[in-house]
Amino acid sequence: MNYDASLWLIFILLGLATTLPRASFIVLGNRFSLPPTLQRALRYAPAAALAAIVVPDIVVVSGQVVPLNPKLAAAIAAILVATRWRNPWLPFIVGMAVLLGLKALSQA
Repeated sequence: MNYDASLWLIFILLGLATTLPRASFIVLGNRFSLPPTLQRALRYAPAAALAAIVVPDIVVVSGQVVPLNPKLAAAIAAILVATRWRNPWLPFIVGMAVLLGLKALSQA
């Protein structure tokens, strides 16, 4: 098998590996239902995926885990403001203010 044929085979296999699990929910429809415990657990999947993307960016600075850094303080401030007030803009404003303020203090 030459290089081009193996590359196309890999593309096809990867396409099937991503399409078949998604298509199974559409094809099976109502004939198959997930257990209630699994359905409850899947409700938290979007939040877990978002946390997996955001948390490393907040905690890791220059390749090192830094538990006390301006990004973490800004994230905590934004979370506190978001839970206290339901204004969608206020967490962004407060988080950026804390971040920029702490960065300015650390450079001075």
